[in-house]
This record gives sequence, C-alpha cells and structure tokens, in this order.
Amino acid sequence: MTAETYGLPEFSTMSPEACAAEIREAVARHAGVMERIGSEAAPSTIANTLVPFEQAQIALEQPVHLAWTFIQSVGGGQWEQVETEITPLLAAHNNDVYLDRRLYRRFEDLAAQRIDAETAWTVSEHLKVFRAHGAQLPPESQNRLRKLNAELAELSSSIGQRIVRAGQSGALALTEEETAGLSPAQRTGLAANAAANPERAQGCPYLLSLTLPTQQGLASSLTNPSVRQRIFAASLTRGDGHDEATDTRELIAQVVKLRAELAELLGYANYAEYVAAQSTAGSTQAIDTLLDSMVEPTQRNVEREACELEDFYSRSAQGNAPFLPADWTFAQEALRASRFNMDNSELSSYLELTNVVENGVFYAATKLYGLQFTSRPDLRGYTEDVRVWEVQEEDGTPLGLFLGDYYAREGKRGGAWMHSLSMRATNGSDYAIILNNLNLTKPGEGEPTLLTWDQVTTCFHEFGHALHAFLTDVQWPSAAGTNVPRDFVEFPSQVNEMWATNPDVLDHYALHWETGEPLPARLREALSESEGFAEGFNTSEILQAVLLDQAWHRMAMADEFPEAEGITAFEMAALERAGVASAWIPPRYRTSYFNHIFSSGYAAGYYSYLWSEALDADTVDWFTSAGAKGQDGGLNREAGERMRSCILSRGNSRNPMDGFEELRGRSVDTGALLRRRRLS
Repeated sequence: MTAETYGLPEFSTMSPEACAAEIREAVARHAGVMERIGSEAAPSTIANTLVPFEQAQIALEQPVHLAWTFIQSVGGGQWEQVETEITPLLAAHNNDVYLDRRLYRRFEDLAAQRIDAETAWTVSEHLKVFRAHGAQLPPESQNRLRKLNAELAELSSSIGQRIVRAGQSGALALTEEETAGLSPAQRTGLAANAAANPERAQGCPYLLSLTLPTQQGLASSLTNPSVRQRIFAASLTRGDGHDEATDTRELIAQVVKLRAELAELLGYANYAEYVAAQSTAGSTQAIDTLLDSMVEPTQRNVEREACELEDFYSRSAQGNAPFLPADWTFAQEALRASRFNMDNSELSSYLELTNVVENGVFYAATKLYGLQFTSRPDLRGYTEDVRVWEVQEEDGTPLGLFLGDYYAREGKRGGAWMHSLSMRATNGSDYAIILNNLNLTKPGEGEPTLLTWDQVTTCFHEFGHALHAFLTDVQWPSAAGTNVPRDFVEFPSQVNEMWATNPDVLDHYALHWETGEPLPARLREALSESEGFAEGFNTSEILQAVLLDQAWHRMAMADEFPEAEGITAFEMAALERAGVASAWIPPRYRTSYFNHIFSSGYAAGYYSYLWSEALDADTVDWFTSAGAKGQDGGLNREAGERMRSCILSRGNSRNPMDGFEELRGRSVDTGALLRRRRLS
C-alpha cells in the first residue's frame, strides 16, 4: 500500500509557515462545524451531533498532530515560533467548544436517550470533558476560565521550550581523558555531537548533552569522579536561575497559582483533586492509599543500598575519594557487575537497536497478537533517521504504519514518548500512524547503535503504547487506543516491558552485533539474578517526583504560594513532609525541569506511573500463571488474544477498569506492585 493510502504526510513539503497556516484554517473549519451543531434546530441525535462532532475533531487533530511532530521531534527556532503561535489559538478555540452551552445541552439530550452501551459511554465521556472545562458555570466564571486556560497554555509552551534550551546549554565538553570508562560506540556518539555543535564543544573532542531525567545515563560508566560531579551539578541546576534564558521558576510559580484558581472555579479544593476526579483513581485519598504504603519501605531500602554502596565504593579503586551522590549510579553499576558477574559494555554488544526492535519488540507482538511487520524504506519520515514499518494482522489486513525515531538531535524534546498522526476507529480513520521517540546518542557512520538494558526496556515500553493504538477496535475516534484516562494510559505499555526478559524473546534479539552469537548463559543468568537490584534507588527517585507533583498541585487559593526564589525551598520542604527526602537520591525530575507536569499534560498526574504499575504488576502475574499458559511465560496467542480482547482493543469505549477486572476476574491487588519493588 502507498503512503497516500495510509495517509502518511509528505514530510519533505512541510514548512513551519505552511503548518501554522493549515492549523489556522482547520480551526476556522472546526468552528464552523461546531456552530452548525450548536445551532441545529432539530432534536439532538447521533447523526446530527455525535457523528459530526467526532469527525470534525479528526479533521482538526490531523494538522495539529503533524505540527507537534515537528515541534517535539525536530525543534529549532522556527518550530518554536509555530508552537508559540498555535498554542494560544488552540487553547482559545478549545474554550469556545467546551464552554458552549448549546453543545453541552445537546450532549445532555443524547445522554438521556436509549443508545448502545459503547456510544452511551462515549457521550458520557464528552459530557465529563464539558463539565471539566466549566460548561455548566455562569458566564462570569466562564470568562475567567477562558483567561486562565489561555495563560496556562502560553506558560506551558514557554516552560517546555526553556527546558529544551536548558538541556542544550548545559551540555558538557569533555576531553579524551574525561571520557574514560565509556565504550568506543559511546565515544563515537559524543564525538559526533561535538562535531555537530562546535560552539558548545569549545574545541574539545566530545560533547555530552543533558537528557531529561536528573540522572544522566552515561555518568554510570565514567570513571573520573570529578566528571561525574560536573554532570550531576549541571543536571540538578537546570532552570534554577543561574541562566536567565533557561530560568523556569517564575513561569512555574505562575502556573501553580493559576491551576489552583482554575480548580477552585470548577468546584474542587485543589488542582490535584480536579485531576483525580477525571481519572480512574477518583480521588486524592485513593492515590494516597497507594503512595503511603510505599514511603517507609522505600526509605529503608535506600538506607540499606546507601550503606552497601558506600562500603563497596570505599573498597574499590575509587576509595581515595569520598562517596558522593554523584557517584551513586556509577557505584551501583559497578556493584551490579561485581555481584552478578555482569559487564554492561559486554551486555550492550548483544543489544543492537535494529535487533531489539525487529527481532525483540516486533517478535513478541507477533507471538502474542499475530501482528506482521514489514520494513518500508520507500516511505520517508520527517528526518533521515526515521524508519517506517507497515503493520498488518496475521491474515494480511493492514492496520497502519509504525515510525521509529530513536536518535537525539539538537532541538528535539528529551525523554521517550509515543504519539500518533492518526488513530483507527469505525467512524474515523481506517489506519493508524504511530510514532515512538527515544533519545539515543547516534553513533558514527557504520557503527552499531548499542543499547543499555534500560534503553531496551524503554523500546518495549513505548511500543506497548503503539499496540494500544494498532489493536483498538472501537466505534468512536475519541475512544480509540490511548485516549484513556491519564492514570490508565501507562498500564499496557508497562505490561509490554515484561517481554524483554522472556527467554524466547531474549533468544531472538540478544545477538552479538558483529558475530551473531547468542547472549552467553552467564549474562542471561546475571540479568535474571539481578532483577530487583537497586529497587530502593529506582522507587525513591520516582516516588519523590510523584509526591513533589502532588505537593505543587494540592495548594489551594488560601495558601501562600512561593515566588520564583522560594521554589527550591518549597521542593525540599515538600519532600521532607512526605518522608521521602534523600541526601543521596534526588527526584527523577526536580521542579525547574519537571517537563511532564509543567509542559506535557501530566500535571497532578505523574502518580499514574505507579498507579498503572499496580495494574501492570498484577497483570504480569496473570501472564505468567497457569491460567495464561505459564509454560512459556504467557507468550502465546491465547494469552495475547485475551489481553487484546479485555484491554487493548477497547480503548476508552467503556470504563477501562472494567477491562482490567474482566482480565483478572477481580479488582487490582496492589501487593503485586509492592512485591515487585521489594517493598513488602
């Protein structure tokens, strides 16, 4: 099938100006459709209200998703200008739609009619969105909401842009000696980065750009303590005011105040309560029940690990220097290698990117769901690094295209994510176009892209989101795939991580990049034996980030909000109150570069990673049980089809938790999460 049949854009013809113009036109067309629906004299029906509402949304989303692809994955000054222009435009238009009482009443009329269960759920979800935007409020409150939403949209965009620039300006130039401990492939990648950014490299042969999380992956391999300290300090101080161009603090202070006011206008005590009410959690009390059970055992694990690492570090070749927080991940990986006879650089030589994706990630999807993948080098992405695969059912029925954009580049947003250009639905598009983004260091010409184990897990994780989209089987586009509550969206992707260590899958992709030899038994055993190692560290950094997010968004209008200079003090006090402050381990994201909650839609919702992991851990137990044919760890079509039927195909066409309970035959057992994270 051709690119045109699938609806794949001709990326080479796209310009920032053309994308912005298309969005302006799409907004105008969408406004016209909304006006026709709202002014319709005939009683509300599926045909004259829901159908045009849903289809008009698809037409609006197509150019918006295309623009966001360039803004997030390509970046640069011109695309930042597009973002700056379209963000307030879309926010204002969103207000016009969801504050329109005529539309709200027409959906209320639909909800009162006898319609099929899936459509009734979709109508109820639309009504939830209208109410969450304030359609039921008096005009004066709505006017204030319009202003709040416009300001928040602009602030969110500005914060995201500053975080990207902070990662770029914080890049560290390194000499040959300072890269001691890195593999040849890692050095090649840093050398290519220096060549592409000579001003930042300042004559040095290597340039290390900062990734989004606090802990920088390469620091765990660097043998020079002073270099690790430089990297740690540069990462921790992003956006904290030492560089005016990347200072996010004043903007964040404004966002927190505006969100508290918005929540109060909508009738909630604080923004966290507002978000929880729209999610499967339902309330902050439910969130606290999970989080509170994790605090004390996590702190015990951190203290135990700190003692182990400090003792190990003092007995190692590094023993002439004090053990500092910047040394934690280096000592942790050295201890892992010593305890489990695992050499990470050796392990990486068996984890080549294409093998991981095609012979690991895709292979597991074929074994579970019968999906077939065909490389399409004739189809082009938005940069030369993007690869395209065609995705089909076992019988050859086309489902869509998968685009993999795995390399970091100047201007690209940090981290890893999935997003879509189109979603499948009976009353929408026939095909899905799904993208996965990572930020791997690109190797030199002819060199392999060798992954760390964490990066392998990330590949499986992000493709779990893609499966949620490709396997969706719903009537209405708004219910398709990953269009589920925020605290459910991570669940399928986290479950998909389990296949990285499945023996059959591992056999298929863990092959030496030069010789094709399989992963040696000793490394396979080391992977298995090291499962659960460093869970104190892993849980601490994410739990701190979750509780920091909650602290910012549980502030009410009656509280005293910190100004820019007080943000660090607020952060430390919040972590102390929650009982998770650590002298050794900082949060996965500190406030000043917490992109998820201040620029990427996870505000008061970062808890969803742990909330979804509770569902995930329970589901992994099911996959590996006898009921899921545990002889092969659940890697079979019977287990896959049940996961597909209960979860992946249903999207938000019903309460997503109903699907989980159908799969497990009961509500979630959070004990599975506590056992996985060594907290029980």
